[in-house]
Amino acid sequence: MKTETISKQFYATNNATNSNEHSLASSFFSINSKSLKKAIKDNASPLGFIVLISSFILMITGAFLVYKFQADFDQFHIDRINSTWGYPFLVITTVFFMFKAGVFLYNLFLYFRYKPIESVSDELLPTCTIIVPAYNEGKLVLDTLISLADSDFPEQKMQILAIDDGSKDDTWYWMQQAKIKLGDRLSIYQQPKNQGKRHALYRGFELGTGDIFVTVDSDSVVKKDTVRNLVSPFITNEKCGAVAGNVLVLNNKKAILPKMLNVSFVMSFEFARSAESVLGSVFCTPGALAAYRSEAVYECLPEWINQTFMGQPSDIGEDRAMTNMILKQGRQVLFQRNSYVLTNVPEDYTGLYKMFIRWGRSNVRENLMMANYVFKDFRKGSKFGTRLLYIDQTLKIIMAYPFVLFMLFFIAMHPILFFGSTLLSIMIVSSFSALFYAKRHSISESFWAYSYSILFTFGLFWITPYAIATANKSGWLTRGLAQGK
Repeated sequence: MKTETISKQFYATNNATNSNEHSLASSFFSINSKSLKKAIKDNASPLGFIVLISSFILMITGAFLVYKFQADFDQFHIDRINSTWGYPFLVITTVFFMFKAGVFLYNLFLYFRYKPIESVSDELLPTCTIIVPAYNEGKLVLDTLISLADSDFPEQKMQILAIDDGSKDDTWYWMQQAKIKLGDRLSIYQQPKNQGKRHALYRGFELGTGDIFVTVDSDSVVKKDTVRNLVSPFITNEKCGAVAGNVLVLNNKKAILPKMLNVSFVMSFEFARSAESVLGSVFCTPGALAAYRSEAVYECLPEWINQTFMGQPSDIGEDRAMTNMILKQGRQVLFQRNSYVLTNVPEDYTGLYKMFIRWGRSNVRENLMMANYVFKDFRKGSKFGTRLLYIDQTLKIIMAYPFVLFMLFFIAMHPILFFGSTLLSIMIVSSFSALFYAKRHSISESFWAYSYSILFTFGLFWITPYAIATANKSGWLTRGLAQGK
């Protein structure tokens, strides 16, 4: 993929974001049959058409089944209450539902309070070391480095380091090509063998001289003002120890799964991390784009590079681990919605579930680590919100096995009731994601929220239980040789 093509796609995406800043209410009334037709037209591949139409047919069928078998639903509800385990189960599920609803409303309240920090002047911008670790990335690393060099950031304050982590393809060649183009603005290094992303970043941290470290994945491209927006909170907030960037999907025009993930990413970043940022407690700064105060990094660097889990060296979740350790220092971790990066995501089911397994294992490990300090006096000021969000995240892990067991029991006993109620629930719950994406980005693309929820519910429900059972396992899982160079 050529840099020029990537840049055009990036700015087209960003302009779409800026041109759709209308109210949530207007988004709701805009999502109608015309919008659905436009969505089908915009995603006009035969398979995309089939997926979108099938998603709505399934959800409408679910609603019909709930209506048609309402008497059976009522009888099932009565039988469950009258059973030995039924009433306690009803109480537990009601409490759980009320807690989840309360957390959602709390997040919504925090979201409306969130505002990104505007960029500071060139004179106030800190010195910055940008670290780009790469493994089997091919020509994409050239696109990443060129986009960083094109940043609207004072050259004398920017140090760019690219580190090839023992790639087996032509990644090192493309780093050399970037060096030829950028000259002294870029320094390139080659690890003697593949040691993992954490070790590549560690070398960058050791070599870096900036007041702020910025880490960028080697399959990602940034906007001109991304870096300056990302590091500005460090100037305006002395308590800030790290900042998370706003991640969108680069290859969302190429395949169906990236289209779905783009909607999911917007919810994960622009909604969830906006809420976390108000509390100063973003739980994970993404590998695709993150910034760290250098003194905060140096304070936890020995622990970070030597981190183990169940006696084994940790070679996954380096971003979540770094964030966790900086939060533990009592520093704030913020989110910059105006700091955009576009990154590649898997385009097939195998790559997708492997990515989610890696994230799931990291989530299990770091939640256990967070339990060691989150209920202590780790920071001055209120810690209620941080603890509430931590409990919510931990409950998702704790409830993973009970949820799967109940789902299998429900399917075995009442398959029609299960599929009907589940599909209707997806249609209701996913409407918020669709409306949110429509408001922030594109109405026509927002319908992928429904397809993604169906895929996640029926095709990826096993990820968390599996990640819990295999939390001690390591490995990147998705880093093979780069394709399409």
